[in-house]
Amino acid sequence: MSLPSRLHHTAYVTKDMEATRKFYEDVIGLPLVATWSESDELFGAVRTYCHCFFGLGDGGALAFFQFEKPQDQEQFGPQMPFSPFHHIALNVDAETQKGIEERLKKAGYKEPGHFVLEHGYCRSVYATDPNGMIVEFTLDAPKAGEINATRRKQAHAELKKWLGGDHTSNNTYR
Repeated sequence: MSLPSRLHHTAYVTKDMEATRKFYEDVIGLPLVATWSESDELFGAVRTYCHCFFGLGDGGALAFFQFEKPQDQEQFGPQMPFSPFHHIALNVDAETQKGIEERLKKAGYKEPGHFVLEHGYCRSVYATDPNGMIVEFTLDAPKAGEINATRRKQAHAELKKWLGGDHTSNNTYR
């Protein structure tokens, strides 16, 4: 079976495209690579919107919509819950993670809008964007290949244990 080759893009709704642009381009460093202004008949009405793409190193993107009409914005732009368990994670190298962390601090981001977790298998820098979405910038541990191979081998057995009621931590990397 063939797998998808990469993430093309994710899509979210923003109420303030310029604040979103400043965060992703100026603070995080993802370039604005495309802006589409469109009108389409969608779900029984003509919807006019702006669709911006912020580029990732592999050619994928984070994409955001902003609608012309407030009622479209309300219908398609649900509020993001503040939860570290609802986020997107992007892989970065050490230099990129350090640069993001420095720019977040310089821009005044601090807990809960910016925090760091040492997972053992990776180090994660979290930031909350202007839309309330949490973005994680993940630096893999030096032995990530070995760790991932072990987890892959044990994935089904570990899930079976969890579903069977054994909730013992299997993170021995912290």
